[in-house]
Amino acid sequence: MLAVLAQLHQRSFEFVAFCPEESPLEARLAQLQVECHPVTFHNAQGQRLSREAVAEQLLPTLQTGRFDLLHANSLSMSRLTGALSQQLPVPCSGHLRDIIKLSRAANADLNQNRRLIAVSEATRSFHISRGLQPEKVTVYYNGVDIDRFQPRPATGLLKRELGLACDTRLCLTIGQIGLRKGQDILTEAAKLLADEGDLSTHFLLVGERHSQKQESIEFDQGLTAAFAQPALQGRLHRLGYRENIEGLMNEADLLVHPAKQEPLGRVLLEAIASGLPIVATDVGGTSEIVRHEVSALLVPANDAVALAAAIKRTLSDRSLIETMSAAARQRALACFTSVQASQRLAAFWNEVCC
Repeated sequence: MLAVLAQLHQRSFEFVAFCPEESPLEARLAQLQVECHPVTFHNAQGQRLSREAVAEQLLPTLQTGRFDLLHANSLSMSRLTGALSQQLPVPCSGHLRDIIKLSRAANADLNQNRRLIAVSEATRSFHISRGLQPEKVTVYYNGVDIDRFQPRPATGLLKRELGLACDTRLCLTIGQIGLRKGQDILTEAAKLLADEGDLSTHFLLVGERHSQKQESIEFDQGLTAAFAQPALQGRLHRLGYRENIEGLMNEADLLVHPAKQEPLGRVLLEAIASGLPIVATDVGGTSEIVRHEVSALLVPANDAVALAAAIKRTLSDRSLIETMSAAARQRALACFTSVQASQRLAAFWNEVCC
């Protein structure tokens, strides 16, 4: 959405945002000169506020008569706008960026929005199967900045930063640390590769764990423990949160995306724009981004053996790497640029407002 705002704000649209005060999002919006109004969703004890309490924060701004539409940028916020739609003085639309099971009540809330956007056909089909009204849901793909994310020669800086030899091969994995992203399957695949004698491949893990649930903590600790085994010791590099994702993609040899579910992986869009070879699980909207054996290698979810084989095949076949990289970049240019995404959303919003 930030990429879309950068394209459209103060041109065909003027945007005003509701967002948490003093948050990273507010800072990014300020850079885009988007006016922000603070909204709080939890009380001082961390408990979720009622819908009525949230509505009281939104209504004074929305009732000024300045606005034509309220767009919710996530599934949870789309549920909120749907539930409040009868109280709001403007029509509501929303974005469905997740494939998760919802209750009947949640679907009823979503259906109260005038229109909804799903980020992939897989996302749309899933929610329709759970009770969403088909006529309300349109698929519009996200896009990325193809100038920021583009093929560039590796500089070797990252390997030097990590103290690695020049011939080290780097497998990059990006995403929030958690079961849904499948990093546990990656550790199993890494062990299989090591057992076959691969001692030169290292694994870059970018992302953080946000959940404080015990099961999430144990999952995170399990990743560290797996790479503490003698065959893998020293070959996992946790890079945490990084801003320079484009630079990491230019330095890596391969993106490995072992997710167990993925509506439309942004990291996959960034990788194809960067011309970075991809091995990914064939889940959700991933096959709408890349084609198996053409622009990526796709494997079943939860299959460490298949994942290891695909990683090995890609890293050992220079011709395959070059072919997939070129096809991936062309796919990004054809379907997934931020300009195209902005044009699609602009047309959608104009239609909703009318």
